[in-house]
Amino acid sequence: MKSRVVGLVTRWYLARAQRKGFDLSKVALLPEAALMPLKRDGLDPVPELGEARSTEPVSKINIPFGVNVWLVTGHAEAKTVLGNAKGYSNDFANLVGEHGASESHSPGGLGFADPPEHTRLRKLLTPEFTMRRLSRLTPGIKAIIEQRLDAMAAADGPVDLVEEFALPIPSLVICELLGVPYEDRGDFQRLSMARFDLFGGATASLGAISESLQYLLGVVKKQRDDPGDGLLGMIIKEHGDQVEDIELAGLADGVLTGGFETTASMLALGALVLLQDKDSFKLIHDDDATVHDFVEELLRYLTVVQVAFPRFAREDMTVAGKQITKGDVVVVSLSGADRDPTLGPDLERVDPTRPATQHLAFGYGVHRCIGAELARMELRAAYPALVRRFPSMRLADEDLNFRKVSIVYGLDRLPVLLD
Repeated sequence: MKSRVVGLVTRWYLARAQRKGFDLSKVALLPEAALMPLKRDGLDPVPELGEARSTEPVSKINIPFGVNVWLVTGHAEAKTVLGNAKGYSNDFANLVGEHGASESHSPGGLGFADPPEHTRLRKLLTPEFTMRRLSRLTPGIKAIIEQRLDAMAAADGPVDLVEEFALPIPSLVICELLGVPYEDRGDFQRLSMARFDLFGGATASLGAISESLQYLLGVVKKQRDDPGDGLLGMIIKEHGDQVEDIELAGLADGVLTGGFETTASMLALGALVLLQDKDSFKLIHDDDATVHDFVEELLRYLTVVQVAFPRFAREDMTVAGKQITKGDVVVVSLSGADRDPTLGPDLERVDPTRPATQHLAFGYGVHRCIGAELARMELRAAYPALVRRFPSMRLADEDLNFRKVSIVYGLDRLPVLLD
């Protein structure tokens, strides 16, 4: 969901610029300050992000499209913005009309709604994401992980952890959660990835959203006729008359895209951390009690969703001494906030024994990721299973290709030798 909002806002800027004669092919020439929150140096945010946080935790980004954009990098300042649902709007209507989108493009879902509509939709989903309901998925999650490890063990030569481990696990889990056929995972992977390509053309993201929603609308209609035990079927059984098909498809789409790409990136990058840090590898291999804190530390350190939903200021306000004007866009750097020294010492490295911090990897406030506990379940099960099945696993290629500019940070491939 976060990727879709930022992608749409980016296209809003571009649509306005295009009307002024700006060449869209030159989008890669945007000021470095505008792209800086979406870049990294390996696993770390670029140094400029830390420098911005230390000097101006709220700073203005110079965008040449006639709109005021603010970047928030401090942890306390990030919580102030993300926790203020009354002062900031996430409503899709902010992108409609002159901003490069129409109402027909709205995918629905939680990320594009403000209270009270957001509150109504979230209440539909919340019962399905309680630990009581999620616990039913535990055996399935473990079985999915074991199936992937078996497939990896049977392969010859180097194995790509992205393709064989990181992508299939959350895809299978989300499809099982929703009741979506797993045979469609290839299409959904393609549609999800298209949303993260900021330079794929002015309509690429909207087209991917539309295609995904059309498929899910078909799934919803089938569930209306014969509700199953997955999330879609349960909502229809309990709230069928209270939710329209397009709303339910939008909720399902948000769960799928929000829980697929982000968890896949965490699985791949977390595996890389384990491969590069033998102490962490041994700790997770030997001691179940350390897995909880290790996962929380990885979530903080990696913060794969680099920026939160853009917020549109509803009113004039002051944040960290900066005057935010009604209509301004405020972008929160989650990766910057989670390296803020106010959270503790030595945050530029992974410490698997660090007590869990108040990280913002899942966001904060009313728009905090509703699937956070499901993601944690997958990560806590997958990492120990991986290192225990393949205790001699090592990198097959040190030359790794990280995403250059991305909302959700990740790797294209992670080749390993398992013997």
